[in-house]
Amino acid sequence: MNDEMGQDWFDPETSTFGDRVAGAREAAGMTQKQLARRLGVKLDTLRKWENDMSEPRANKLSMLSGLLNVSMRWLLEGEGEGVTEVPDMTREDKDLEEILAEIVDLKSRANRTANRLGALEKRLRSWAD
Repeated sequence: MNDEMGQDWFDPETSTFGDRVAGAREAAGMTQKQLARRLGVKLDTLRKWENDMSEPRANKLSMLSGLLNVSMRWLLEGEGEGVTEVPDMTREDKDLEEILAEIVDLKSRANRTANRLGALEKRLRSWAD
């Protein structure tokens, strides 16, 4: 996000898609790495979105708007429900957000591992029969 723009970065005339993604991510208290992980994209991909070098496909755009709690229209055009102000987060808030994001990530990994174990067990049992 460009600091020169100040509060006007929300203005559809001056903000870009990348500015709005970065601002909404910051308002949600997420790092680029956390958001990329939650979206299932590479960090470089998210950076390209925030730097206006590319835009996400429709399915990722939908996920992005949901995770950032803004409308797709706001992300694309700067109109509709979006972020009105980027709050200053305290270090404690950031620490809590990072811990919660890590918990969500670990739960997701545990579910994938459990599903994989179940599939392997089923495969093994089919060989035994």
